[in-house]
Amino acid sequence: MKHIAILGSTGSIGTQALNVIRRHRDLFCAEVLCAGSNADLLIEQAREFEPNAVAIADESRYACVRDALRDSDTKVYAGSDAIVSLMEMGSIDMVLAAIVGVAGLRPTLHAIEHGKAIALANKETMVVAGAIVTEAARRHRVPILPVDSEHSAIFQCLVGETSPVDKILLTASGGPFRGKKREELANVTLAQALHHPNWNMGRKVTIDSATLMNKGLEVIEARWLFGVDAKDIVVHVHPQSIVHSMVQFADGSVKAQLGIPSMETPIQYAFSFPERIESFLPRLDLFSQHTLSFERPDTDTFRCLSLAYKAIEEGGNMPCAMNAANEVAVQEFIDGSIGFLDIADRVERAMQDTPFMAAPTIDDLLATNKTIRQQ
Repeated sequence: MKHIAILGSTGSIGTQALNVIRRHRDLFCAEVLCAGSNADLLIEQAREFEPNAVAIADESRYACVRDALRDSDTKVYAGSDAIVSLMEMGSIDMVLAAIVGVAGLRPTLHAIEHGKAIALANKETMVVAGAIVTEAARRHRVPILPVDSEHSAIFQCLVGETSPVDKILLTASGGPFRGKKREELANVTLAQALHHPNWNMGRKVTIDSATLMNKGLEVIEARWLFGVDAKDIVVHVHPQSIVHSMVQFADGSVKAQLGIPSMETPIQYAFSFPERIESFLPRLDLFSQHTLSFERPDTDTFRCLSLAYKAIEEGGNMPCAMNAANEVAVQEFIDGSIGFLDIADRVERAMQDTPFMAAPTIDDLLATNKTIRQQ
């Protein structure tokens, strides 16, 4: 039995992870559930899965959760510091890091420092502090198992390989605006940006997919997870979302991982690795896939992808600055205070205005993140 702590249990990845646990209660149990502010769903999850502890980041919702679970054995905590501290629990075998944004960095790093295996769905952790996180994982001998479908695919292509990687071929769906030009995107609505053709994801990730920032974040994440230079990570727009990513080796051979567009598959693979277990999900029917196509991304229209490459090339605190500005800008777009194209403009301006640090500490990165948000 693997005891799993889920950071972000009420979000898209967290709820799908609980689907996996629900189907395999003989193999996995939810030891700790942590949520942001969705107290009602957290309470519902706690009643079904009976975790050892739950925590809600929004301290104003603490009493609500505590009172609802008063008749259970589940301990209730509140606040971001409490979530970090819970990662020290000796009963936790694996932490699913699925909190969206930089908020996932501290608890994930704390879990690594206490020897917990990490199933990583929070790409911002690697974007903001990839060098620090990978060094901590190496020092504490902690595996980081990727949950993003693309990084899981790359990982699966690399299992058992000892040959050097020539290139990582990172696939992207292209989002809801694939093929559109800049002038066509000036007045897009939130509803249009949230209408992803293939994937069911949270709002922030879906907007990032529409701007291609999500792919930029994944390029940076892949650079740290797999030790490949960003110039050797080539984005391929693949609108069918069947080939989840590929690896090209020194002899020119290319390995690919294919599957239906479902996040439950990579979540389950991270939970069960190195074994593969029955998923009970629909199977990929290649006879129904008449075309598998690949295109170059349009980085003139979708500038966020270019900005991400620029950030990782500069290094230091630039990816952190880029990520912080993007998180704020995406929320502003969701709130209706800026337009869709303004997201990339605000990110670029923040990167230009941020004083460069070549070798930032965690405190430096958190300070950069805070400054960008305030500005």
